[in-house]
Amino acid sequence: MAAVAIYSIATLTFTDASAAFASPLIADMIQPVPAQTSDETVSGASDAAVETVADAETAPQQIDTQSAQPPLRAESLTQLVAMHDLPADIDEETRCLAGAVYFESKGETLNGQLAVAKVVIARRDSGRFASSLCGVVYQPSQFSFVRGGRMPAIPTASRDWAEAVAIAQIAMKDAWESPVEGALFFHARHVSPGWRMQRLAAVDNHVFYR
Repeated sequence: MAAVAIYSIATLTFTDASAAFASPLIADMIQPVPAQTSDETVSGASDAAVETVADAETAPQQIDTQSAQPPLRAESLTQLVAMHDLPADIDEETRCLAGAVYFESKGETLNGQLAVAKVVIARRDSGRFASSLCGVVYQPSQFSFVRGGRMPAIPTASRDWAEAVAIAQIAMKDAWESPVEGALFFHARHVSPGWRMQRLAAVDNHVFYR
């Protein structure tokens, strides 16, 4: 009887001890891990966004070296003319100047055509002739190709016309110098009008004076 009692006590003691030993272990296993609060999550994302914006603001900007290149400069009048495409619409002043170039110097070198254009522009700027390019071209008794206040029809699909328009544009922009800068008059080489003016240069079929 005593033995039975001792066994029961021992069993009870062992059971209580196991429970006492297991309790802290179980407690450790089910210990809740503190969850990250929504405030902490938003704060972290916000900080990352701020850092990204800051990096974008402080990072050196990429420079497009292609668009930063200066425009090409022509090495010759021929190259400069080639850089001018015939526009679909031509304003009246350009058309008048190109018409003078076409009828007075068609078939001449580009320098010869430019010289004629320079004279028309110099007349406009001189104060001694009309104040517009069309006014200079259509001024009575100045250009033989103008008859009855009109310019003859021009084959606008021709290469000669395209060159004349390009020369007119170049002259109007003063994009190329000519040896006849400031000339107000010119005549064909085969005539001798006996003008008492300063002779500037002879270019192709014309002699230019100021």
